[in-house]
This record gives sequence, C-alpha cells and structure tokens, in this order.
Amino acid sequence: MAISAGGGDREKWGSRLGFVMAAAGSAVGLGNIWSFPYKAGENGGAAFLLLYLACVILVGLPVMLTELIIGRRSEKNPVGAYALLKPGTPWFLVGGVGVAAGFIILSYYSVVAGWVLGYFIESLGGTMARLENAEALSAYFDAFAANPWKAVGYHFAFMALCVLIVIQGVKGGIERWSKILMPVLFLLLITLVLRGLTLPGSMGGVRFLFAPDWSKLNAETFMAALGQACFTLSIGMGAMITYGSYMSRRDNLTTASLQVSVMDTMIAVMAGMAIFPAVFAIGLQPGEGPGLLFKTLPSVFNQMPGGAVFASLFFFLVVIAAITSGISLMEVVTAYMVDERGMSRRKAAVIFGGVIFVLGIPSALSSGASPFFTDFLGSGQSFFDWAFHISADYMLPVGALLCCVFIGWAVGSRTAVAEVRDGNPAFTTAPIWSFLVRWLSPFLVAQILLFGVLGEFEGQAVQDFSRLLMSWLVKFDVVLAVLFFLGSGWYLIFGRGRTRA
Repeated sequence: MAISAGGGDREKWGSRLGFVMAAAGSAVGLGNIWSFPYKAGENGGAAFLLLYLACVILVGLPVMLTELIIGRRSEKNPVGAYALLKPGTPWFLVGGVGVAAGFIILSYYSVVAGWVLGYFIESLGGTMARLENAEALSAYFDAFAANPWKAVGYHFAFMALCVLIVIQGVKGGIERWSKILMPVLFLLLITLVLRGLTLPGSMGGVRFLFAPDWSKLNAETFMAALGQACFTLSIGMGAMITYGSYMSRRDNLTTASLQVSVMDTMIAVMAGMAIFPAVFAIGLQPGEGPGLLFKTLPSVFNQMPGGAVFASLFFFLVVIAAITSGISLMEVVTAYMVDERGMSRRKAAVIFGGVIFVLGIPSALSSGASPFFTDFLGSGQSFFDWAFHISADYMLPVGALLCCVFIGWAVGSRTAVAEVRDGNPAFTTAPIWSFLVRWLSPFLVAQILLFGVLGEFEGQAVQDFSRLLMSWLVKFDVVLAVLFFLGSGWYLIFGRGRTRA
C-alpha cells in the first residue's frame, strides 16, 4: 500500500459525491457552454466532436489522473506538492506555473463571466428582448463590453461571489455549493435541450452535431480539439492537484477522474444540443465564433416562443458553470497562500481575490477606446487576448507536459501506480495509463506548445512551414492513436491480468 507523503491533517471532502461535484464543476465552465459550442460550430460540428472525444481519452483523462495522484500523495497545493515529492529540486517551479496560470486565467475568465452575469440580469428585465434584429443585438454587446462601468462592475461582482464561497472552506463552501449548483445546472441544461429539440427545423442542428462531415477534418481542427480538451478539463492549471489534495486514502482516483471527464464531456455535448438545434431552427449559421454566446443566441431566443424566459434560464445556467470553475481557480491561489505563506483562508481569499480583480481590469477595458488595452504593447492584441494567449498557449501546455514528465519519469510510474492502488487495488488499466502519461500524452501536449511558438512568427515562410509540419504531425498522430486503441483493446481483452505495471 502506498504511503502518503503529506501531513495527513489537511481538510478533506465530506463525501465522494462532494468531490465529484466540485471537480466536475471545476471542469465544467465557460469552456463547455461558450468555447466548445463555438469551436464545434467553426470546425464542422460532429467532426470536431469526434476529435475532441479522442483527445479527452488520450490526453485529458490520463493527465487529470496524474494531477490527482500528485495532489492526494502530497496533500499540498501545486507548489508544495512538487517540492514535497521531489525536495531540493527545481520541480516546485512547475507548481508555480500552475498557480500563476490559475491567477491569470481567473483574471480574464472573471471578465467573461461578468458579461454573462450582466446578460442574465438584463435578460430578466427584458432588455435584449426589445432589440429587433441580429444587428441590434451585436451592437448591444459591443456597447456592453465597451462600457467600463458595466464591464468592471460585473467583473467585480463575479469575483466577489467566488471569494465568498472560497472563504467558507472546502466542505462548507466549495463542496456545499457545488452539490447545489451542479444539479441545478443539469436541470437547466436538460430543460434547454428539450426546448431546442421541440422547435421546427431543429433536426438540422442534431445532424450538424452528430453526423460527421469528414471534409471538415484537417490539421487545424485536430489542434483546436486538442486545445479544447486540455482547457475544458482544467488540466495544467493546478486545480486538480489542489482538489486532489483534499481527497482521502479511500477514494478511487481512477473512478473519480473518469466520472469527472464523463460529466464534463456530457455537459459540453448537451450544451451543443441546447444551442445548435435552436440556431438551425431559426435559420442562423453555427460558425459565428466567440460571438455565438453573446450575439447569435440572444437573437435565437428573441425569435422563439417564450424566448425571454429561456434566455434568462440559459444565462443563469452559464453563470452557474462559470462560478463552479471560478471557485476552483480561486482555490488554487488560496491554497498556495494558506500552505506556503501561513495565511488564514479568509485573509488569503480576500487579498488575492482583490489582486485578481485588479489584474482583470485591463481585460475588462480591452473593448474600450484606450489603445493601451486594445493594442497591448503594440502587439496587435488586446490585453484580454494577450492574457488568454500567454496562459492557454504556453502556461497550460507547459504545466500539463511537465506534470506528465514528473510522474512518468521523475517520480516514476510504478510509484504513481502504487498510489492509485491505494483506493483501487485492481487498477487493471495501469499499463495503458503508464504508456499514455510517459509517452503519448506529453507528445500530443507538446504540439500545442510547438505551434503556439511557431504562431508568434509572421513571415510567410514560417507560416507555410508551420502548416506543413502540422499536417504531417497530425497524420502521424492519427496513426499513433489508431495503434494505441488497437493495442489497448487487445490488452483489455486478452492481456489483462497477465501483465502488471
């Protein structure tokens, strides 16, 4: 039996269900309700969905389990976890990347969540229902996002909600609210799915989401699916390490990671089922990009019977999803300050919630007229886009990649497997997980980082080289994935029980 490397007196989840709800809430957020539908809309619907599912299996699920192993074994925040498991080495810096990523992500995530909160409040008053057409709704969002009082005010309100929940602790705050909010989210989502499916012409949206158009498959679609799988499952940002540190020795890590991944994927698909049938029923196009949530969908609601009610329900649903993810990011920073700096939970949450709010103000003002925020440092990007680019294209891939290297090679997969078996003595898929975390998952994650770097160069020659390299790498990835699934199938049918990691 594996022995915990942590101190053993850390606050724990009150129940296994509580952890699953909280961890699923961390994974389920704007990435599912906002990012997944618009990326699926841009990349062919079902073709993107199939690639996304493959990426969840090959990267998302194994890396999530890896982070839970680090968290439970150390019973520490990301920085303390790496430092405890490999003392006297620079590995603690990897944990620092996770904490910093959570810090930066929450600063701009809160801005988008604030927009959603504002849309929910204003939908209750019927503001958007009074706008006559898609052009008016688009102009309304542009003006809303550019209004500094609204953008900063709703950003502050969202951060205040996250801080208030985190202050209450793991069981009394995060777990209790997750067990309330996640079932409500499911009920609202089911209601919206059923409403969308009852609209005339909605089957076009169902076919778009579930009938693959293979002509849409290309290297860019694969990379978009891979990046989405990493972002939506909250890997590489320290959230799962932090949540794993509150798990007990009795908890089955493999079951927990599988449950969270399944719930996250299911909600993303359900969000697509709530959105695309309604979009097709109204006769609009799904490939509207990031504006799908704030520009296209309000137009859809305005054209359906009872649309004002369903608009309010939808934006309330997205607010819930944003809060459950926001508190997990807030907890990463809070746990670090409590563990490493000896702060009280209340003091850490209030102070650093305030710091994150201030850091998010430039992102909130990125839609305004100030060139400092709309063209940050002459980069051609707004401060919001710059912060997203740094965290999503660099910090998260680095965190996920080095997490795999840490467990697969520095700590060793045998030690990690022993940790998993403390709570799941069988762990019959250990050889499959070990292969993924040591070889295939880091190889795939490294490609996100590689093409992020290549994307920094503007020369035509570099862009042509990047597209050619991506095309060949994706073909190689497909071959590797097919071989992996065939080999895993053979092992599960014929080899299980005769091989031990």
